[in-house]
Amino acid sequence: MNKKLVFQYLLLTFLMMIFLWGLLIIFGYLGFSINSHFLLYIPWILGGLSPTIASYIVLKKNNETTGFGEWIKKLFAFKISIKFYIFTVLLYLIIPIMCFSIPPGIERIEPIYVFFVSLPIMIIGGGLEEAGWRYILQFELDKKFGFVLSAIIVAPIWAVWHLPLFYIQGVGQYGTNFGIFTIRIIGYTFALGAIQKITGSVFLCILFHSMFNAGYSTFIITQTLFRNIIMSISMAVISIMAVFYIKRKNKLIKKDRLING
Repeated sequence: MNKKLVFQYLLLTFLMMIFLWGLLIIFGYLGFSINSHFLLYIPWILGGLSPTIASYIVLKKNNETTGFGEWIKKLFAFKISIKFYIFTVLLYLIIPIMCFSIPPGIERIEPIYVFFVSLPIMIIGGGLEEAGWRYILQFELDKKFGFVLSAIIVAPIWAVWHLPLFYIQGVGQYGTNFGIFTIRIIGYTFALGAIQKITGSVFLCILFHSMFNAGYSTFIITQTLFRNIIMSISMAVISIMAVFYIKRKNKLIKKDRLING
């Protein structure tokens, strides 16, 4: 594990987030919100991109990327096996399945085109976070602690990074339950970690993250504690099973090659 890279990434990400979103919290107490003052969208968006910006800066600083072009090419390397796309979509489908099956059910469903229109927007509004959380943090922690423990470590860090949003007037998280959100984040952390570990693709992590953000714009559901616990447990268990299945399969293939020369 590259401890220096992890430390620099977390430090820069949280410093940017605290400064930018902290300003918005202060402005909120002074009576200014992003709904009534368009310019306040700038620190909101830049704060949301802090994991992305920090990713490029620390990777460049540590000579882990030659430049912006190579970094972007790595993030959006979409030419990968179709089976990895299928795995990502199937893992994502756990979310609506749980939402449909667990009472009190869905409040309303927007037209399906809302999902597809929202999807590219959500690349900026969430997906690009994966340039840091999975590309650097969870990937590096996995080297030392393994898949399960690294996910358990990353989940609360990722949740706390979102915390200021719950105090910024005018954003979607404002006034909602941070505890329920954190439970949901645990499941997502396992799922995204599994996608990165099994496929080696940052792009599929970006796609998955963008899909679940777009999904919450399309399927309006009642966020209950029970529903989120079941959904997170389901995602975590399936992710762990998938990772260990692939690990065992690869070991068997390697062993067979050694035996058969």
